[in-house]
Amino acid sequence: MKNSNRISRRNFLKAAGFTAAAAALAGCGAKKIGDGDDAVLTVAMECAYAPYNWTQPDDANGAVSIRGSSDFAYGYDVMMAKKIAESLGQTLQIVKLDWDSLIPAVQSGDVDCVIAGQSITAERAKMVAFSDPYYYATIVTLVKKDSPYASAKSVADLAGATATSQLGTIWYDTCLPQIPSGNILAAQETAPAMLVALESGACDVVVTDHPTAQAALVAYPDFVMLDFSGTDGDFQVSDEDVNIGVSMAKDNAALLKAVNEVLGTMTKDDYNAMMDEAISVQPLSE
Repeated sequence: MKNSNRISRRNFLKAAGFTAAAAALAGCGAKKIGDGDDAVLTVAMECAYAPYNWTQPDDANGAVSIRGSSDFAYGYDVMMAKKIAESLGQTLQIVKLDWDSLIPAVQSGDVDCVIAGQSITAERAKMVAFSDPYYYATIVTLVKKDSPYASAKSVADLAGATATSQLGTIWYDTCLPQIPSGNILAAQETAPAMLVALESGACDVVVTDHPTAQAALVAYPDFVMLDFSGTDGDFQVSDEDVNIGVSMAKDNAALLKAVNEVLGTMTKDDYNAMMDEAISVQPLSE
């Protein structure tokens, strides 16, 4: 869906034949929109979804400038995008879009791909092509420490809670309906908005993934994270709900192959180390 050592560049350069794959990508003319420069990889994300991605005023920690803005983007997704672009010999350009605009941007050709904490769902896969997972998220719940739900040990223990989450996510569409007799509020436009809803008392419960919750605990010390994973009382989700991938146009087979070549040189431990680093430098941690 997120050990603070940076992943070594040699890990993703050592794959046999990868240089050839990158060259093949350039030769196949992977879609490049805007100025038509094949040396640019355009990657869309919200830039408002820490620790996956966020907006900051400078290039600290290697942040990348946002197209059409004086601001910069960083986070786990930017770190991954930089690895992919560097491996392909391309310059990375970050495009800031709201969540609902991400897939349409790929479909229209405005961007080459989306790296934005997207779950690889069957519904989305009808519209775009997905890479292999680049993160494996765990679903968790956030409540306030003084909440009557703070001692919950299962989804069943959240019965009757007023809950919300982010619009267009499996947290809202799949998980919240599993709360017995839950009072489900309207979905929030962004992840920060759902956290504000919890802090303000508008809801009792927010469902999200582990990295997002871990980052939120830094900004909201009165929150507590409930993790039911590995128990019979967990939210029932499929692998497609929690496996997070890079999305791109269905006819961009060359880019899909090249991205998977990069991911094939990394492990879950690599992903977790990168996520830990992203969390450690997110603006809320400063």
